[in-house]
Amino acid sequence: MATVTVEINGRPYAVGCADGQEERVRILAKHFDTSVRQVAGDVGHVGDIRLFLMAALVLADELHEARLITQNGSQAAIPGPATPGSDGVAEALNAVAARIEKIAQGL
Repeated sequence: MATVTVEINGRPYAVGCADGQEERVRILAKHFDTSVRQVAGDVGHVGDIRLFLMAALVLADELHEARLITQNGSQAAIPGPATPGSDGVAEALNAVAARIEKIAQGL
């Protein structure tokens, strides 16, 4: 098992991966870092856990939309993915993040 150090929002994180997958992990981390920085720019710094959660939800939304497009063969009937600046999205994500943090603190 290999270890790769990636930087997310200016902080280094050591990540384990299969041998030979180091470059893929770096590429994925760079994509995630871009999303985290975009969310941070839209909603401000709200703590790493919330920031990472919001970025992960944005990426999950993009993946979901891509899968729908692939399944349906066209994008015509599918609305575009939500962005952190969309009406109410940031507030909803903050509410979800707060609930998850509350649950995590109770463990």
